Amino acid sequence: MESPAPVGGIHHLTAVTGRAADNVAFYTGVLGLRLVKKTVNQDDVSAYHLFYGDELGRPGTEVTFFDWPHAGPNRSGAGTIAGFTLRVTSRDALDWWASRFADLGVVHGPIVDHRGRAVLRFRDPEGQRLGLVEDDAAAETPPWIGSPIPAEAQIRGLQAVAITVNDLSPTAWTLTEVLGFREIDTYPHPEDPAGRIVVYVTRSGASRSELHVAERPGLPRGRVGIGGVHHVAFRVPDDEAHRAWRERIHAAGLGVTPVIDRFYFCSIYFREPGGVLFEIATDGPGFATDEDPAHLGERLALPPFLEPRRTAIEAGLTPLEPVPGRRVG
Repeated sequence: MESPAPVGGIHHLTAVTGRAADNVAFYTGVLGLRLVKKTVNQDDVSAYHLFYGDELGRPGTEVTFFDWPHAGPNRSGAGTIAGFTLRVTSRDALDWWASRFADLGVVHGPIVDHRGRAVLRFRDPEGQRLGLVEDDAAAETPPWIGSPIPAEAQIRGLQAVAITVNDLSPTAWTLTEVLGFREIDTYPHPEDPAGRIVVYVTRSGASRSELHVAERPGLPRGRVGIGGVHHVAFRVPDDEAHRAWRERIHAAGLGVTPVIDRFYFCSIYFREPGGVLFEIATDGPGFATDEDPAHLGERLALPPFLEPRRTAIEAGLTPLEPVPGRRVG
């Protein structure tokens, strides 16, 4: 199969929260990310879809959440996304974060060396598994002047996503032969003597994104819920490349959706053979399409096709003021 323009790294990932107000308080107030878009899940307008990122929510910096309070807790297992890591610029930044987490009561581990990089793993209040990684590529994303976090310690985008499958072979074929990823490393699974983790990169260069695929034979299937990740999206530059990727995925025999116009970007979705939901999304038009960049995320933003339903949609949403007295760390 002839390959379209290469997939350019992670575009965003979408996780699940059951407490949207507390989610905003943690990801903006504790982690210092910007709420760049407060909108709704276009397939379920009763739920918020919250986008966090750098100053403009550039592709590669976006961590997003569906607000599904009745989803039940996440259950780890095969066919799910196991966690993700975010970039910081230095080991000193990790020391700063370890101190901040200790002060705020955020569940975290020690700073450890992993594959030649310093890593600080932690969890959000709903059990979401995250990590901060010292990464030279972090400097490519400029700091946000409005963040409560000092510029030298700020989070600078997504570094890696981890997924779990029972059988690596069909997933590896999809990643390398269909999507054009490259295998760069293999290491033992820290919790499963029968397992291993294989690392793939989406492209060459300093700012490459990593996908860590854990092969765990016999592990029961997981279920996405609160504290878990719903899907990961990879980026392409424009509509032409997007259409070409859809045709390539379809030709490979994978079930893929039609192109869906999300207004801020266009999307296609498919499940890789191990069961994890993948998305490919265009880099634009971006989140400043319908809001002043200085005021992103301050009001409920709706794409034009939902605007006539604004009154009913707003009536069905819970305001996002944090619950008084509830700890966000």
